[in-house]
Amino acid sequence: MNWVLVPQAVVTGILNGGVIGLIALGVVMIYKSSEIFNFSQGHLLTLGVFLTWWFAGAKETGDELFNLPLVFAVLAAFIIAALIGFIIERVALRPMAGQPLLSIILMTLGLAQLLEGVINLTFGVQPRSNFPAPFPATESFKIPFSLAFNETIFLRKTLVATFIVAMLGTALLILFFRFTRTGLAMRATAEDHELARSIGISVPRVFGLSWAIAGIVAAAGGVLLAMQIGASPTLSTVVLVAFPAILLGGLESLPGAIIGGIAVGLAQGLVGASSLVVIRNSAAIAPYVLLLIIMFIRPEGLFGQKRIERI
Repeated sequence: MNWVLVPQAVVTGILNGGVIGLIALGVVMIYKSSEIFNFSQGHLLTLGVFLTWWFAGAKETGDELFNLPLVFAVLAAFIIAALIGFIIERVALRPMAGQPLLSIILMTLGLAQLLEGVINLTFGVQPRSNFPAPFPATESFKIPFSLAFNETIFLRKTLVATFIVAMLGTALLILFFRFTRTGLAMRATAEDHELARSIGISVPRVFGLSWAIAGIVAAAGGVLLAMQIGASPTLSTVVLVAFPAILLGGLESLPGAIIGGIAVGLAQGLVGASSLVVIRNSAAIAPYVLLLIIMFIRPEGLFGQKRIERI
């Protein structure tokens, strides 16, 4: 281990983990409300990124549709992403009610392929490296730290800004679920569908709302990620990194998704800083190794609920 790189790796890993946690949050939300593990979340994320690009764009490319400021472009993308999520639940998943779980999972995989085709046909397959961002990608500030390489930790402004926005978004979602009537209805539905119906909660409405919010969360996570690395059709693969975060934190825990994301980012950062690891793509493997270790100790995840069911 190159120890002088560790402080930089820890800070960068935590900041990267905040965005991973926000992406994982969208999957957890759908699972909590409907017990469906959504494999199309990554493609919803990519669609949100390209919609934002479409509304804002880069002036030198001519790709912009309305030439909106970034904030308004993101809001427009959120509205469309929420509408798409709502339509997916109504048109594709609601008719699957009562079907075997495997059939519903295959439906989400089919949706992923459909969304990928729509993205490629509408926006093309070329990446956009200069995604609009509030700060230049290379602009950073320095923090003196005696144990770090060159006694300095470098923090990219975009990375810090995306982490702060991800944490604020997470806090808003947690407050929404804890203190609003709609949020409490969604929590009740997640706990027991039949009991929720018995007290007058419209379970289908909750399902539709869950998918709409998950669409917004996916778009938000994708935009924050694209500000760091640019827009590309391959952004959907970031969910492969979010899956360990989801399982590590617990499938039913919103705070667990964030903590799992930060743990995954930290693991990737530390492995990347290690000079002893010679395995190719070791940073990509690290989250799954961490997940296996946690699963041996606590199979339901760090914050998952232990349930005892009669078989």
